Amino acid sequence: MLNSSDIEKIIPHRFPFLLIDRVDELEVGIRAKGVKCVTAHELQFLGHFPDEHIMPGVLIIESLAQIGAVALLSGEENKGKKAILTGIKNCKFRRKVIPGDTMVLEAELIKMKGAFGTSRATATVDGQLACECEFFFVIQD
Repeated sequence: MLNSSDIEKIIPHRFPFLLIDRVDELEVGIRAKGVKCVTAHELQFLGHFPDEHIMPGVLIIESLAQIGAVALLSGEENKGKKAILTGIKNCKFRRKVIPGDTMVLEAELIKMKGAFGTSRATATVDGQLACECEFFFVIQD
């Protein structure tokens, strides 16, 4: 299991934009599973539907991209590199994510060709699908 300090050694994101709290499963270069605990005290809830706190879809996508980046950048050959998002395909939101929810984030590498790759990711809350999508990315120094 990786905690937030461990995650910060792998990806460059920091507060308030580090959107994964821990990684529970990791197959280096292949897949990762972790969680994001959503709280009402997060900055986005000050202005995003302030009367009904709903996690912005773009931040759910970013959480998924970050869990995928942890899987990809955990290997020694990618240490210190960045995974840059280049595209999103077939993204669907299936339920709201609100404070008090724990998003389970999963990402798996589908294809890699040189520095370019594709991954598939899902976010669930209480076993219900909240978001699913495919990412395109490039790994850069």
